[in-house]
Amino acid sequence: MLAAVTAASVFPLYWSFVVASHDDNSVLAGTTPPLVPGGHLIENIQRVFELSAFWQALGNSLIVASTTAVSNVLLSSLAGFAFAKLRFRGRGPLLVCVVVTVMVPTQLGIIPLYMLVTDMGMYGRLSALIVPALVSAVGVFWMRQAIEENIPDELIEAARMDGAGLLRTYWHVVVPGVRTTATVLGMFTFMFAWNDYFWPLIALPPENGTVQIALNQLAAGYYTDYTLMLSGVVVSVLPVLVVFTVLARRIVSGVMAGAVKG
Repeated sequence: MLAAVTAASVFPLYWSFVVASHDDNSVLAGTTPPLVPGGHLIENIQRVFELSAFWQALGNSLIVASTTAVSNVLLSSLAGFAFAKLRFRGRGPLLVCVVVTVMVPTQLGIIPLYMLVTDMGMYGRLSALIVPALVSAVGVFWMRQAIEENIPDELIEAARMDGAGLLRTYWHVVVPGVRTTATVLGMFTFMFAWNDYFWPLIALPPENGTVQIALNQLAAGYYTDYTLMLSGVVVSVLPVLVVFTVLARRIVSGVMAGAVKG
C-alpha cells in the first residue's frame, strides 16, 4: 500500500519531468503520453527563461517565502511563549480571538486587505505579500501548544532565578526546546507562500509577479506549449524539493511530536 501511494504521489512529478524533456511535436504526435525522458530538458528550460520574466519571478517568490517563513517562526514563537508561559489579564480571550480568525475564509478578507494595501501604498510591491503574512494565527496556536507541552514551568522559573529576562529566557530556553516544531512551521509557511497564487495575482502586476503568476503566463494563450509550461513547473518545484530534503528529518519528528505519550 505504501509503495502504491508513493508511486501515485511521485508519478505526476516524474511525468512533468518527462514531458519537459521532450519537444512539443513528439508529445502531441503519439496517442499515448511519453513515459521515458527525452533529451530536450536543458533546451526547454532555456526557453522558459528567455520567453518570460522567470528569473525575476523566482527571485520574488524566494524573497516572499523566505521572509514570511522566518518572520512567522520568530513572531509566532514569541506570541506562543507569551500565551503559554506568561500570566496576564485577558490572556484567554485574546487567544480565542486569535484562533477565531482561522475560521474566517480567506476569500472574505481579500477585499478589505486589498483596500488596506492600496491605502498604505504597497500595491504592486512585494511588501503587499510580505506584511499581511508576517505572522499567522495557526502559527501562534501551534507554537503555543508546543511550548506548553515541551517547556516545563520549572525551567522558566529556574531561568528567572538565574537573572534571565523574558527575551533571554525565550532565546536560550524556549527556542532550543521547540526548534523542531519551529522548523516544521517555517517549512509549511515557505511552501504556502511559494505556492500561493490567488493573492499575488491580485496584489502584483504580471511583470512583477511570483513564480505561480509566471507559470500561468506560460500556460496562457490560444496555443499551449506543454513542454514549455511543464519545464517551468519543474524549475519551480526544485527549490521546494531542496528545502524539504534538507529539513526532512526535522519535519517528520516535528509532525510526530506529541503523537506518542509515555
